Amino acid sequence: MSVENINVVRDMYDAFGRGDIAAVVASMDPDIEWNEAENFPYADRNPYIGPQAVVDGVFNRLAGEWEYWSLDHEEFFDAGDYVIVTGRYHAEHKGTGGEIRAQFAHVWQLHDGKVIRFQQYTDTAQIASAIAT
Repeated sequence: MSVENINVVRDMYDAFGRGDIAAVVASMDPDIEWNEAENFPYADRNPYIGPQAVVDGVFNRLAGEWEYWSLDHEEFFDAGDYVIVTGRYHAEHKGTGGEIRAQFAHVWQLHDGKVIRFQQYTDTAQIASAIAT
């Protein structure tokens, strides 16, 4: 099952990169629990429960506040029902022009081919600095 889980998560990153949020959401369980990293700007509503909460509280805010926000995934680690992804965010804040090149680790938990839980880890100081610049 873990190879399928990696493929589900990889497809989500590819869809996010194309701006196909509907495809990203289609891979989420209706009761997904989504957590942004502590001190990340969008952690204020943690945990996000359900796909619409993720879209409204994370994805729409990213689109509204950042000129661009891209993810370069580097490695996918198979951990059974979990997939761990490392990579780097590249983004530019609309209000300040501050840029980030922050490392991330994402932990995805899946059940029956759907994401049931997400946890982000990243350099929140770098993001805060870009917003404050």
